[in-house]
Amino acid sequence: MSAITVSRQLGSLGFEVAETAADLLGFRLVWRDVINQAGRIAGSPEAALAAIDDLGLLGICPSPEACLAYRQAVQQIMQELADQGNVVIIGRAGQQILSGWPEVLHVRVIAPRTLRIERVAVRQEISKESAFAQVEASDRRRRSYLKRFYNVQWDDPNLYDLVINTAHLTPRAAAQIIARTLFDPLFSSHEPASPRHETPLQSARN
Repeated sequence: MSAITVSRQLGSLGFEVAETAADLLGFRLVWRDVINQAGRIAGSPEAALAAIDDLGLLGICPSPEACLAYRQAVQQIMQELADQGNVVIIGRAGQQILSGWPEVLHVRVIAPRTLRIERVAVRQEISKESAFAQVEASDRRRRSYLKRFYNVQWDDPNLYDLVINTAHLTPRAAAQIIARTLFDPLFSSHEPASPRHETPLQSARN
């Protein structure tokens, strides 16, 4: 039983890579369903909606207590998914929450910023200036989330087993690299965290 976490930059084709990897492996793809389920468990749909809003455009700011309950629920759900195995989890600090878990491969998907801007501009049919603003805002939001609540750097390569640059790779080619790595006998599964089911969560701050 294996699991994969995927951290991605906006415009890196990270979602497409994760989706293709899940299809190749016959794994379940988990993304916003983690967010929605955590929101229900925490009893705070506002927190779930804020988490979905990666660019921060909605201006939603739930209470610190709601945010903490949401993150605790996300942690619980991710650990249950990892126990079940055969899953690809996109985002939501999976690389940190499941750090040290056995049979979990942590992947980061990146691409040069200029290329990411071009991809966003083409996909959304917007100007490169607008695409640049979206890429910058997304990077800032994701970097801040990992730093604020888990005290780690989003782009720290030590958080990942595999970093894939899609500048010259299709999503399928990147997904094949992930699949080969996961089942390569040279890939050493991690020792479980101690204690296994506990990951420190910082209290929400204003």
